[in-house]
Amino acid sequence: MSEQFQITGETALTVVVTTIGIYLAFIALVRITGPRALSSTSSFDFACVVAFGAILGRTVLLTDPTLAIGVVALVSFVALQALLGLGRQNATLYRWLNPSPILLVADGELLSDNMRRAHVVEDEVRQAVRRAGARSLSEIRCVVLERNGALSVVRSHDAVDPWLLTDVSRATR
Repeated sequence: MSEQFQITGETALTVVVTTIGIYLAFIALVRITGPRALSSTSSFDFACVVAFGAILGRTVLLTDPTLAIGVVALVSFVALQALLGLGRQNATLYRWLNPSPILLVADGELLSDNMRRAHVVEDEVRQAVRRAGARSLSEIRCVVLERNGALSVVRSHDAVDPWLLTDVSRATR
């Protein structure tokens, strides 16, 4: 039982370095694949998110996890999250970590290029429009893929303050 509380400095350093590496790799992959990568929309997506967590956890905890290793890994993750929180106050870093929201529907028309760039399919937009209570796409002023992967729907009859859309990427590529 006492071996669960023992950890060498070398092992602790290995856990910290591994945690930093896997954390940065995870951020880079999410940045490359876009915010929808972690927004569970289907059972397959959910399974992928669970698998990501298992891979991250198992990698960080090394081959023979102990309570001490788990605590070092947990403290490392929380410290990285806190540092990232501080880093978000830097506008450039914030924009890199949190890409602009993307306009997917404008005035009742699907923006296919933006949807493709955001890895969003029509079924996902259709589902968001139904959840908003609309009976047709023509009732929708815009659908926006938010930074967190959620879809926001603004109906046509709603008055929209232009300030709400100032950070939304409208350009199709």
